[in-house]
Amino acid sequence: MILIVTSSLRTDSNSRILAHEARRVLERDGVPVTLLDLREHPLPMCDGDAAYSHPAVTRAAELVGKASAILVATPIYNFDANAAVKNLIELTGSRWEDKAVGFLCAAGAMGSYMAIMSLASCLMLDFRCVVVPRFVYATGDSFTEGRISDADVEARVAELARATARLGSFLAGKDGIRRAPAGGR
Repeated sequence: MILIVTSSLRTDSNSRILAHEARRVLERDGVPVTLLDLREHPLPMCDGDAAYSHPAVTRAAELVGKASAILVATPIYNFDANAAVKNLIELTGSRWEDKAVGFLCAAGAMGSYMAIMSLASCLMLDFRCVVVPRFVYATGDSFTEGRISDADVEARVAELARATARLGSFLAGKDGIRRAPAGGR
């Protein structure tokens, strides 16, 4: 199962549009997909204590744990992914281990196209995630009336969604290749 996390808390979210397009592509390809919309699934702020037992956190951790790969759709604010997705990662922690992760980013301008690398680095180093070596970065010019209006962005969403699904399947051993258990860290 591919988990698509849409982290924007805005009603009119371009990153959510990217997430729904990725979902459409994967479902059309017959890939099982679950959408976790943080606007509809509010999480408490990570406090390093009681927040971990909150029912919404338990559900989110379960979804992250079951996923073979995760597509993160996030707006870029202040040259970084939004706080909601970082909070999700803090709350679900080790459930991200050894997952394939792809990024669907929406931003106001092209100047922060490398902003997602901070989050990608954290996922690689803290949880040994395998980050898909391509991501979608789209600005407001790529959207019209609640949909993607740029054919190149639409094609890149499909390419990323499929690459993430393939990599997730490989890492989960669903390609028929047996892998030795992970050794030391």
